[in-house]
Amino acid sequence: MAMNGKPVCGLNGDLSVSSNHSKETNKSANGEAEVPHSKQNGAGTAGRFTFSAEPTIEDVRRLQAEFTDERDWNQFHQPRNLLLAMVGEVGEVSELFQWRGEVAEGLPNWTDSEREQLAHELSDVFIYLVELAEKCHVDLPQAVLRKMALNHLKYPASKVHGSAKKYTEYKD
Repeated sequence: MAMNGKPVCGLNGDLSVSSNHSKETNKSANGEAEVPHSKQNGAGTAGRFTFSAEPTIEDVRRLQAEFTDERDWNQFHQPRNLLLAMVGEVGEVSELFQWRGEVAEGLPNWTDSEREQLAHELSDVFIYLVELAEKCHVDLPQAVLRKMALNHLKYPASKVHGSAKKYTEYKD
């Protein structure tokens, strides 16, 4: 499979995407692309976690569309079915957190295997979310921007700073 004429290669046999964006990658001993360590555990400015620039949401949409098309699964991938599949995957994410109490950011007490399992389940949720948005013709990045703008209006920092109340509970 290829993206934009470039081969899809991966870390330890997993798929990754080459898009139109330039990115320096290292090659492992077997010639496959390696994700730079700083992006795998991506601490950004001021120690805040950051995502890698690639793949983009559009890359993920395109990869999943190709995957689905190659298997003739579009007949099964209608909005309701995708939503129910996504909810099932959210349940699998929940199982990983069940009975652990509060979990600190960065999952310091989790094993590498547990973190990898979480990455798999979160990826399933994300893939279904992107495909659901596609089937519903929702431009997800633009919808997020619109929703964030609404959230800024509903939750002005000067009024809600440090509080977890719902916007309807705030007095003007």
